[in-house]
Amino acid sequence: MTHPEIMRALSGLMLGMFTAILSSTIVTNALPRIVSDLGGGQSAYTWVVAATLLAMTASMPIWGKLADLFSKKLLIQISLVVYVAGSVVAGLSQSPAMLIAVRVVQGLGVGGLVGLSQIILAAMIPPRERGRYSGYLGATFAVATVSGPLIGGVLTDTPGLGWRWCFYIGVPFAIASLFVLHHTLRLPTVRREVRIDWAGAFLVSAAVSLLLIWVTLAGDSFAWASGETALMVGGSLALAALFLLVESRASDPIIPLRLFRVRTIALTSVASLFVGVAMFAGTVYFGQFFQLARDRSATMSGVMTIPMIAGLFVSSTVSGQVITRTGRWKYWLVTGGVLVTAGLGLLGTIRYDTPYWRVAVFMALMGLGIGMMMQNLVLATQNQVEPKDLGAASSVVAFFRSFGGAIGVSALGALLANRVTTYTADGLADAGIDPATAGGTGGGIPDMDALPLPLRSVLESAYGHGVGDVFLYAAPAALAALVLTVFVKEVALRSHH
Repeated sequence: MTHPEIMRALSGLMLGMFTAILSSTIVTNALPRIVSDLGGGQSAYTWVVAATLLAMTASMPIWGKLADLFSKKLLIQISLVVYVAGSVVAGLSQSPAMLIAVRVVQGLGVGGLVGLSQIILAAMIPPRERGRYSGYLGATFAVATVSGPLIGGVLTDTPGLGWRWCFYIGVPFAIASLFVLHHTLRLPTVRREVRIDWAGAFLVSAAVSLLLIWVTLAGDSFAWASGETALMVGGSLALAALFLLVESRASDPIIPLRLFRVRTIALTSVASLFVGVAMFAGTVYFGQFFQLARDRSATMSGVMTIPMIAGLFVSSTVSGQVITRTGRWKYWLVTGGVLVTAGLGLLGTIRYDTPYWRVAVFMALMGLGIGMMMQNLVLATQNQVEPKDLGAASSVVAFFRSFGGAIGVSALGALLANRVTTYTADGLADAGIDPATAGGTGGGIPDMDALPLPLRSVLESAYGHGVGDVFLYAAPAALAALVLTVFVKEVALRSHH
């Protein structure tokens, strides 16, 4: 394909990527209002995000394997249709349970959009040139990430619209992407007569789902050290072991285990898991920090996250251009790991009254690091596989990143709920307020404007300190990703497929 042909097809992919990321981030600043209106608590807040990540994570290997067997163009169009259907119904939700269920459908579509975009890009472009175009996808990711919270905040704060439009707004972009891809994407379809490994797909989905459900409920519905924990964790491990057994015997497995014999793929996959923890911790919990700890509107909450997204935008674009010119990529991965670790560690020190300029600097460091790591981990993996395994290998890295994000959101959400409860109780005791007479301190998301000043100050401090703890606990994950990238052996990017 010539450069103009690639750019025309890439415009459809970027629209699809924009749609996928928009659906993940647009609810960030609207979530406090959504959960409050639907009568949910911190658990519902966590699951509205985690449900999409869970479905996206579990479906990625399936989309990737299907891409190795059938038309990639048809598959990405199907994923767009699934996304549109889920979005329309999500906007009609009447309860937290209904919204969470429909977000699962959205996640299935998003899993296809995110995974297939990388696979189609790799099918069109040789590795050496891919860094340049991957940078465009990274920039699209950054634009969607920053515009999502802003658009969500504006829609939530605008009379006559409201948070339900956060789900409707992505539908026109998805339809536009559908038509653009139909007219511009030209890829040969290599059909192979094989059976899809449905047993493997079911087992990996079940193992991941059970583990995420345990992480979300432990410490709230039951104790961490309890019979329920032993049953759910044991069940997840048993399903994972059975999955490995099935995959080792399958003629065409959903995740080819032989890929992990390649050192680069094994290391980048696990590193992507830890990057997912760091990335989603930053994008999900800033909304609660700015709205509940600093009393900002949903719109301003989006504006105040711009430093992080600006860093991500710059680093993903610049690193892609430089990698295309030089063919070298490891430096960017290691530097990105250092910046993410430093940014999260510094964000762990923030409180409700920390000067904004300091928070902005810390966010920018984190964004720079994520931009250097996210796309380039996929690029390093794609450079190591044969064309027949391109879909599976790309999806494996995306799977681990989404799995890390889902685990991170669930575990850190449970941590935040616990820390806020503890800090609130300590603050009430220090202020001499009887918890039995204090309204707004239950399990729901509080309406700060309706609370008396002494109680409001206690809760703002509790949320500020609690979100700081979330970042502090996420920092070791970034450090683990850094250590893993150090041991990745750099192989110069190929100039041919």
